[in-house]
Amino acid sequence: MLLAIDTGNTNAKFALVDDSGEILHRWRIATDARRTADEYAVWLDQLIQMAGYKRSDIDAVIIATVVPRALHNLQMLATRYFGCEALVAGRGAVAWGIQLRVAEPQSVGADRAVNAVAAHAIADGHKIVISFGTATTFDYIGPDGSYHGGSIAPGVNLSLDALYGAAAMLPRIAIEPPPNESVIGTTTVGQMQIGIYWGYVAMIEGMIARMKNEIGEPVSVIATGGLAILFQQHGHLFDRVEPDLTLRGLALLYRNREKT
Repeated sequence: MLLAIDTGNTNAKFALVDDSGEILHRWRIATDARRTADEYAVWLDQLIQMAGYKRSDIDAVIIATVVPRALHNLQMLATRYFGCEALVAGRGAVAWGIQLRVAEPQSVGADRAVNAVAAHAIADGHKIVISFGTATTFDYIGPDGSYHGGSIAPGVNLSLDALYGAAAMLPRIAIEPPPNESVIGTTTVGQMQIGIYWGYVAMIEGMIARMKNEIGEPVSVIATGGLAILFQQHGHLFDRVEPDLTLRGLALLYRNREKT
């Protein structure tokens, strides 16, 4: 069984993947580059047992991370507690298998490249992948799976935290759709909800439209990340929502590696 680990700037996601590539269980923990292999093991061991498995059931580990300082402890987790050498997405036997057609291929985030691999497997033709995380990223994937670049915007939670931290009289609010489609609020909280929700909807719609115009061909729009479903409630922003896109990409990288 494979343990797939996707470490983002805010959260690290762990998933058990069976031999067919199906995700059986998934868990998340706040990202902390100082967290040791032993700490990961104590937390993860309990969850694995609660899911009805044993640590010995896991014989392979694959990692994608955009937090370089976290990688060593995750590699130690694999070596010390799962008795295997962790595979690192984009390196060695689990090279991307797609072209990174950008000016600085080495600077492409591992999560974005893994998402490209997964998107190419689930959709034909030209694709736009939108990922909602610490940042909101928009990526263009060609019909052959090649990564052509994209854009990076502040994530929704990051924007809210900045607003709360910089404006003394504004409260901290949760991200949720306003009760109606009016963009003229009559309370401070209502105005904040409108600004963050409809403001991001407008950005998403605008970015999709501009990217489609630049690509000039029919495009499938795939969204991932915890907030994708929230924004899909507005209407048909995306052609499909894949919450586990990155984890599925890691499973694909591992399976492709087995075939080589």
